[in-house]
Amino acid sequence: MGNGAKAQQKRERGKNDAKPAKSQLKQNEMAKTIICSVCRSTFLCTVKKNELVVHAENKHSKAFDDCFQGYVEPPPKKTK
Repeated sequence: MGNGAKAQQKRERGKNDAKPAKSQLKQNEMAKTIICSVCRSTFLCTVKKNELVVHAENKHSKAFDDCFQGYVEPPPKKTK
C-alpha cells in the first residue's frame, strides 16, 4: 500500500466524520442591542462606552446622552 492510498483513506474517514459548518452571523445580529436614537445604527452589546461617545460626537455632533438615552453600563468583569 503506497502513501497515496493512505492519504485517500484519510480523506474518506475525514469526510465521514465531518461536522456541518456553524455560522456566527445570527448570534451576532441578535447581540446588536444598543441602538442610536438619531440614526438607528446598531451596536454589539459588548461595545465600550468610549466608542459610543465617539459615534455621537463625530457623526451627529451631539452629546452621548442625546443619542443613547437608555444605555446602561455593563458591570465590570470579575477577575479570579
